[in-house]
Amino acid sequence: MVVGLTCRVGRAVNGHVDMVRDLLNYKESILFLGRPGVGKTTVMREIARVLADEFQKRVVIVDTSNEIGGDGDIPHAAIGGARRMQVPEPSMQHRVMIEAVENHMPEVVIVDEIGTEAEAQACRSIAERGVMLIGTAHGERLANIIKNPVLSDLVGGVETVTLGDEEARARRTQKSILERKAPPTFPFLIEMRERHYWVTHRTERSVDMLLHGKKPLVEVRKRDNEFEVIIERWATYDGDGL
Repeated sequence: MVVGLTCRVGRAVNGHVDMVRDLLNYKESILFLGRPGVGKTTVMREIARVLADEFQKRVVIVDTSNEIGGDGDIPHAAIGGARRMQVPEPSMQHRVMIEAVENHMPEVVIVDEIGTEAEAQACRSIAERGVMLIGTAHGERLANIIKNPVLSDLVGGVETVTLGDEEARARRTQKSILERKAPPTFPFLIEMRERHYWVTHRTERSVDMLLHGKKPLVEVRKRDNEFEVIIERWATYDGDGL
């Protein structure tokens, strides 16, 4: 017996990609963070179209809940020439991600809602094969991902390191400190604070500075009253406000 119904309407909105078009030219992986409803999936949809149609890339979307390409065998025209792989069960998302790379030779893999350790490991495996990743994850801030034991591998992971007496004195720190364990899976990380207000991190640099108790420098991307994209470089980041 049905006692309630949630109806979500996906929209294809052009123009969001202008906020990150310059980053797409680097051909490096990008992770988007943000609260539900801020527009992460809408951005995924347009990035898929732009990379496939304008950049002429082989793009594969791993569409777990059919939110990016819509339901049915034929995906929505909003994803352009990108290919869509549907996932039979949410728990199988990581397997479909690996299958996409092994069988379809993509240059770009797009994944919405990375949320388990298996999916984080699949992301690292894909990145190590030289494939560009565009993904979203649960969390509002970079600090949330660093502190999350399941997802911290996306930004390089964290481990405790014991310093010698001289090194600790030279650094003016305790002997046990936190360090980044490995290169981040996603070289760029974007916090979507609002639909038109994004904070962009160079992941490796920002994680190192946050673990050392310093405030990293970031880029703030926003739109003015005429909806032109403004990029403010090297703003000081404190995790909550700027």
